[in-house]
Amino acid sequence: MSQSDDTLLLANVSRRGILKGLAGASALLLAARWGTAFANEKAQFGAGAMPGGWIDNPNVFIQIDSDGLVTFINNRAEMGQGIRTSLAMVAADELGADWDRVRVKQAPADQEKFGNQNTDGSRSMRHWYDPIRRAGAAARLMLEQAAANEWGVPVSEVRTEVHKVVHPATGRELGFGQLAGPARDLDVPGRNALFLKSDNELRFIGKESGLVNGELTSAHPKAVDGQDIVTGKAVFGADVDLEDMLYAVIARPPVYGAEIKSVDDSAALKVTGVKKVIRIKTANQPAAFNPLGGVAVVATNTWAAMEGRKALKIEWNLDAAGDNADYTSDAYREMLEKRAQSPGKVIRQSGDVEAALKDADQRVSATYYMPHMAQSPMEPPAAIVRMSDGKAEAWAPVQNPRATRDGVAGMLGIDRENVTVHQTLLGGGFGRKSKPDFVSEAARIAKEFEGQPVKLQWSREDDVQHSYYHAVSVDHLDAGLDANGKATAWRHRTLSPSITSLFAPDPKHIGEFEQGMGFNTMPFDIPSIRLENPPAPAHVRIGWFRSVYNLPHAWAIQSFAHELAEAAGRDHRDYVLELLGPDRKVQNLTVGDGWNYGENPDLYPIDIGRMRRVVERATEEAGWGRDMPKGRGLGLAFHNSFVSYTAIVFEVEVDESGELTIHRADIAFDCGPQANPERIRSQMEGACVMGIGIALKSEITFEDGVAQQSNFDKYLIPRMPDAPKVVRVHLIDNPGDGMGGVGEPGLPPVAPALCNAIYAATGKRIRRLPVGDQLKS
Repeated sequence: MSQSDDTLLLANVSRRGILKGLAGASALLLAARWGTAFANEKAQFGAGAMPGGWIDNPNVFIQIDSDGLVTFINNRAEMGQGIRTSLAMVAADELGADWDRVRVKQAPADQEKFGNQNTDGSRSMRHWYDPIRRAGAAARLMLEQAAANEWGVPVSEVRTEVHKVVHPATGRELGFGQLAGPARDLDVPGRNALFLKSDNELRFIGKESGLVNGELTSAHPKAVDGQDIVTGKAVFGADVDLEDMLYAVIARPPVYGAEIKSVDDSAALKVTGVKKVIRIKTANQPAAFNPLGGVAVVATNTWAAMEGRKALKIEWNLDAAGDNADYTSDAYREMLEKRAQSPGKVIRQSGDVEAALKDADQRVSATYYMPHMAQSPMEPPAAIVRMSDGKAEAWAPVQNPRATRDGVAGMLGIDRENVTVHQTLLGGGFGRKSKPDFVSEAARIAKEFEGQPVKLQWSREDDVQHSYYHAVSVDHLDAGLDANGKATAWRHRTLSPSITSLFAPDPKHIGEFEQGMGFNTMPFDIPSIRLENPPAPAHVRIGWFRSVYNLPHAWAIQSFAHELAEAAGRDHRDYVLELLGPDRKVQNLTVGDGWNYGENPDLYPIDIGRMRRVVERATEEAGWGRDMPKGRGLGLAFHNSFVSYTAIVFEVEVDESGELTIHRADIAFDCGPQANPERIRSQMEGACVMGIGIALKSEITFEDGVAQQSNFDKYLIPRMPDAPKVVRVHLIDNPGDGMGGVGEPGLPPVAPALCNAIYAATGKRIRRLPVGDQLKS
């Protein structure tokens, strides 16, 4: 779908003997290799510029053994989104495999062999669906040819049924295991001979559980990890337990860039179980994925290591941190709000905005604020590293195995080929585990203990106070309306520190890929538009957070669109549909990495018709326009991100004391073709709850460079009472369009939709997140 057919090359690895020892004597092992099809998987900052830069020659393996067992090698991180199941399901469905006879193995970190393994950007299924499905089709055709050869009939007379090939004319059949040996001696079908199953032949892809003849049926295969997860057998990063293992924690600098001035470890070394105290050099800024530095305490168990850390007496050199030691959230917000009143770097311009604002019959202005947030996955970072004889082995819950491998190699001064990384299940990620600094920390400590594994464990406090934070943002918007309330001018200034500050001297302006996250891809049909980006320096590590810069951009744009509708005296839904203008495909707003997370605008234009449809569907399902009792209201927001389209309507109630109840959420979602609808629904439901937390509760603040939150008593996340009583997900299937992302696009419209609903219920406008106690003031 998103890949070009003529870049796909399939190879019978078992025949060519490339992977000795993996394929048995009678096994079929299929590799799928692509050339330039994955050019858009390169790092957003230019090929090779980012640690662990991507390459363009993936291999994916499907193995069929003589006993009929089908093994799928999964190359993406499983962190709750179900990708291990979904990708294997695609291969199994096209192959015709019995799901009960399919197994999934996690690929080790090896980008040259398994392709891009960095799981972010909601692109695992988007980039791998078509190639994996074609690999499954090739294996199926090879089994059919092997059967036809065995029976001496044309291959056109045989067909694949569940886990077997049959010859309908004679009733003969052979199982996959029986055919694996003969198939291993065949060439892979050429491009012109390769064909995919029709939709009515598919058993899993695009199917959901539901009622058939009045009975509940499950068309969806069971999750490959589901049983292990619910029974506690699944292995996450912190679950890895090796013989003779040591345990470590680190006291990190309280301020980004601070260095150790002195350490008194005498009391720490007296704690029972503590083996050693190790200084770790503070990383130079920009730090990229390197350790922050600090003092590690190594012990025979984690508790002893933590007690030893408490006993350390460390004096920090805060002068080494420079301006970071003065970073205070309130002062920084005031600075950004002041800068937002002056022009900035022009990102996009059409028409004469200043003249249009001057001539407008009505002018509307607003400033919106979104704070820093921490990803706070359920499983804090953890890593195990063992070094022996110039080689290293690591076990870790990472989203980016290549960067992990490179980081360990760099820390130990060895070649990448001498580093093995085992990717465990992730207990959540949300972008935090794309940055494998914690594995490099473990490697640095393991360097001191030749042959002995060391487990480094982060606490929740470590995680919250030393994260790669979601960027704080201020967005200021001005609009002009004519006498009929129609928008004639739109000026938007966005200010956020950039993720690129991790990898190069702080540019103080967001990069092209950050601009493309809902800012310069703003789709409204307004005569005069100017988008500007005043400078905003970074004083902490800024990193990926689920949906990244789509969050502040959607928060500001969708809130402001509602304000315009109110100023015009118009219904919100009708007004934004008018703002969208006529159905069209927008392709030329920006170029390069600034387009939809680096996607090709020719393949993935912004389709105004699709955006309109999610708005119409969500409002229709929510009963938009119905009379609401006092204190209740409906709120709408929508957004295009990761080449998918999302609209959401909340129904909320605010009582006289300011208590908020979210009665219902209706989410309309269009990601093009749907490989696994049940997982799509789950992702939308999860995004809804997480977005409610962003809107109502979550905030990281700094005082003199130090994070003021440390655990969930102060860094608040949504609880059960905060969730909607009902969440309804309405999927719009567009099989003819390119496949969009799923994991992240549900999040951006949640906060503005919720705050628009609060306004509808109370008349109180929220422009600063989190809402917190603003409803009670």
